[in-house]
Amino acid sequence: MRLRSTVRDCLFLNWALPAASLPAPPAALRYQLHSWQGEDYTFASALLFYQEGLHVPSLPLLWLTYPQCNLRLYVLDAHGIPAVLFRSMMMPAWAALGLRLAVREPAASARLDFPRPSRRLGDGRWRWRVARGRSHGPSRVDALGPLALDVTAWQATPLVGHGPRLGAWEQTVEYFLERPRGYFPDGGELHKIRATHPTATAWPLQAEIGTASLVQEMLPLGPGAAWPPLHSVFLCPEIPFAFELGTVAKPQVAPGVPQAAASRSAARRRLPPAGAPSAEADAEPAPAEVAVGA
Repeated sequence: MRLRSTVRDCLFLNWALPAASLPAPPAALRYQLHSWQGEDYTFASALLFYQEGLHVPSLPLLWLTYPQCNLRLYVLDAHGIPAVLFRSMMMPAWAALGLRLAVREPAASARLDFPRPSRRLGDGRWRWRVARGRSHGPSRVDALGPLALDVTAWQATPLVGHGPRLGAWEQTVEYFLERPRGYFPDGGELHKIRATHPTATAWPLQAEIGTASLVQEMLPLGPGAAWPPLHSVFLCPEIPFAFELGTVAKPQVAPGVPQAAASRSAARRRLPPAGAPSAEADAEPAPAEVAVGA
C-alpha cells in the first residue's frame, strides 16, 4: 500500500540511552550503537508534528490531517540499512481508530496541543503538549493525573548535550532524518514502512521539558537507569513523504546460531539521496502489501 503526506512543524527531541537498559529489539533488527565514556548508547527520539494530507495517490481527494507524536529507536535492519523501530504512535482518538483498522499501525489515542512555528514565529518560544490516561484504572488516573510530555522550545545556535557526538551539526541532523525504513511490531509480525523524502530544512532549537512521564512509560528503562537530559533538538518546517507499507518475513535461523543484538556498522554511513536505490534495497524481495479495508 502506498501513501503520501506532508509532515509539518516536526519537532525532534533526541536522547542517547544506555543500550544495556533497553529491551531487546525484534529478531530482524539490531540497535545502532555508539560508544561514549566507556559505554554503548542507542538513540531514541520523540517526534511531534502535523501529518497533513495523508492520502492514497489514486484517491487524492480523500485525505486526513491530524497531529501525531511517535516514539522511536534507531536500529539497523537485516540488510544493515539505518532504520527506526516505532515504540508508539499517538494521535487523536478518531485518527488512531482509523489507522488501526486500515493499516494495523500501533496507534494510541492522546490529547495533542501543538504550535505551528513555521506559520507564526511569535516571540520565538513554543510549547508542545501530549497527554493520555494511565493504564492502571480510574483510581490511579485520578490520583496521579495523565501521562504527559510537555516541552517548551526556542530557536538557538546548534547545541549537542548528553551523549555521543555524530559529527558536525549537519551530520547530526542527517543521522536522525535519513532513515529510509521504519518498523513496528504487530503481534508475531513485523511491519515495514519504506519512506522517501527530499532534503529537509532543519532549525536548531533548545528545549526545556516540563514533564516526560509519557515517554518514560512508553519506553521504560532497565533497573537503575533513568532518562538522561536531551542530546539534541531541531524542527523541520516541512517534509513531503511518500510511504510504502509491507510486512517482513520471519528470519530463518539455524539452531545454535547467535543473533547480533546491536551494531555500529552504519554509524557514520551516508545514505543515498531520497528515492535513490541502494544495493541492499535492490537485493531485497518486495514486501507483501498490507491488507486495507475499504
